[in-house]
Amino acid sequence: MRRHPLPEAPRRLPDADVLLRRALGDRAGGKAAGRLDEAARAFSEDRFQDARRILNQLVERAPEVPEVVELLGLVHYRMEHWKAATKRLEVFRDITGSTEQHPVLADCHRAQGRWDDVHALWIELRDASPSGALVTEGRLVAAGALADQGRLSEAVALLERGWRIPSRVRDYHLRRAYALADLYERSGAEPRAREMFTWVRNHDRQFGDVVARVRALS
Repeated sequence: MRRHPLPEAPRRLPDADVLLRRALGDRAGGKAAGRLDEAARAFSEDRFQDARRILNQLVERAPEVPEVVELLGLVHYRMEHWKAATKRLEVFRDITGSTEQHPVLADCHRAQGRWDDVHALWIELRDASPSGALVTEGRLVAAGALADQGRLSEAVALLERGWRIPSRVRDYHLRRAYALADLYERSGAEPRAREMFTWVRNHDRQFGDVVARVRALS
């Protein structure tokens, strides 16, 4: 897929309420902003059909409001409507110049076997480097795509690159370590897998099935 290059920094745009009022007029825009809030609540409560219904109405009237496009893309993603999610999140990227949803967008392409797009989005995210958590999510998707293709050694190398034990452990560190341990095990490097799974377990015994994974390798 051909994309316009991202700007040097995300575009500074007015919030949704302002954009909706500009697009629809003060009264209709205010009502639309309320409907967007309803859709956000429905999404947070896993009522994806309700959220989609509201957002489909809004996006027809205000297709350039990034919050509308973004949330509709996320709704489709949670419903595993990969093509529809891709369409909306690519538009979100174009409108905002942001990498905020790149991990989700890359995962949509991954689900469709579009490996070149996964790689291109990972490079954009890596180069923008907005935050450790977001870059880690993108790295996990990119490594997962390599593993899906049977390129386990490359997937391991991607997760190993720049990895070091953090002084202050956060959830995204655990996610990366767990994924790396899983790839070690799949690659036949069981001692390294056990060591990494054990590190995750020692920081959070409730993290997924990590206790069982350690036990299975002991």
